[in-house]
Amino acid sequence: MKVLITDPIAEEGKEILAAAGLEVEERLGLSPEELLDAIKDADGLVIRSNTKVTKDVVDAAERLKVVGRAGTGLDNVDIPACNKKGIVVMNTPGGNTNSAAEHTMAMILALSRHIPQATASLKAGKWEKKRFLGQEVAGKVLGIVGIGRIGSILSSIAQGMKMKVIAFDPHIRPEMAEKLGVTLMDLDEMLAQADYVSVHTPLTPETKGLLNAEFFAKMKDGAMVINCARGGIVNEKDLYDALSSGKLGGAALDVFEVEPVPADHPLLSLDNFICTPHLGASTREAQENVAVAVARQIADYLTKGEVRNAVNVPSVSSEVLAKLGPFLELGKKMGAFLAQVAGSPVDEILISYQGDIAELDTKPVTVSVLTGLLTPILREDVNFVNAPILAEERGIKVTESKSSTAEDFTNLLTVTVKTKGEDTTVAGTIFGKKEPRVVKINDFRLEAALEGHMLLIYNEDKPGVIGRIGVTLGEAGVNIARMHVGQDSAFNRNVILLNTTTSVDQAVLDALRKQDGVSNAIVLEL
Repeated sequence: MKVLITDPIAEEGKEILAAAGLEVEERLGLSPEELLDAIKDADGLVIRSNTKVTKDVVDAAERLKVVGRAGTGLDNVDIPACNKKGIVVMNTPGGNTNSAAEHTMAMILALSRHIPQATASLKAGKWEKKRFLGQEVAGKVLGIVGIGRIGSILSSIAQGMKMKVIAFDPHIRPEMAEKLGVTLMDLDEMLAQADYVSVHTPLTPETKGLLNAEFFAKMKDGAMVINCARGGIVNEKDLYDALSSGKLGGAALDVFEVEPVPADHPLLSLDNFICTPHLGASTREAQENVAVAVARQIADYLTKGEVRNAVNVPSVSSEVLAKLGPFLELGKKMGAFLAQVAGSPVDEILISYQGDIAELDTKPVTVSVLTGLLTPILREDVNFVNAPILAEERGIKVTESKSSTAEDFTNLLTVTVKTKGEDTTVAGTIFGKKEPRVVKINDFRLEAALEGHMLLIYNEDKPGVIGRIGVTLGEAGVNIARMHVGQDSAFNRNVILLNTTTSVDQAVLDALRKQDGVSNAIVLEL
């Protein structure tokens, strides 16, 4: 079998593939048209961030069984297209964690001591000691947005340099932050105290443009911003304005909205701005780690059928997969639904299996639920292998129960998440042979498919409310594809689950929440 490598990886990875008896073909820098031709006879594909695995590429692949990303980000892979064709998609979470955290601290130090500017000045034949007066990081406050793997390592490094670390992360429990020596607080409070703000979140609809004019206005005068996470989290125009006005003392970006960065990008003209060309994972150690990991994973899958670090299929046999496949999809979507509906960190998750499914090994479904629950929070860092570990690291207690009977259905999967605020329950089943459906949300019965852009609305059951919701969406140019209504007649309440053809932005969401009779509205992306 043949493995095609289209982005540079360390030699150790190629050696592992060859030693496994696989034919290795390395073709770097392919155009989209050339890739369509090259992929035709490949059984495996190794990529990094440059290669775009589009639907056209997947359709052109006649033998492709597995795509392996040497790294974590999978924004460049059309995973639904791979799912449809049965292609396993793998990544290598954790391989570049240390490198990314160290690069962030290097950026903080470089900003504080004007190292890039001073280097350029000295190389230009100048000796400007007074111009580059810096500041110590010891005793300063570092605010971290997102205390995940990279954020937690950065906090440890910063504390070692005598910095005080505070953080905003709505998905982490206070006890976990306390173990890291980090003080959790709300975003506005953190911004008011931090001398440096470093962001370590995935790029999601919620985090896109998170660091914007409003964000910068809440920061201390002269504070500094660092983004070594994902391009697009920072609104670059607003950052330029904040740096130009003197509101911010400096900024450092390793990632940009558009890469490579245009030579005439306004930020590049500022003296208080430093940058690197997406180097967070560019260390010898990180590149070797991810190359070795992805090579071993692909070799083991192609030669032994073993699945590790797959983002779209659990590590189960084909026989079990045939029986549980629809429930795996249902569980993952229910987990993702609950992650976006729960308003605070999850303390416990209860998973109940009723009916025929209770007779099977349901562990893969439980893992699927956890994967769905954690993916909206951690994105590409989550897969079917590490989801239970990540849940445990975050202090989430997982409880399963089984019953051979299900009241109204042959099979019923019920998942409840417990938070400090409230409990939220969703129940689902399979219609026909493979159509996942949600049949209950808390006390509301309905029948809906969890997919695409969605709106969850709680409202009073009285005339005119649903009509006003429709008018509000229509005036905003949002088309309703499907509507499902669940009723609680005892309390005159409804729950409405809408599928929309486009995502609903914050302005429309605010308008819906202000409607008479609407209790709450939540945007969901499934």
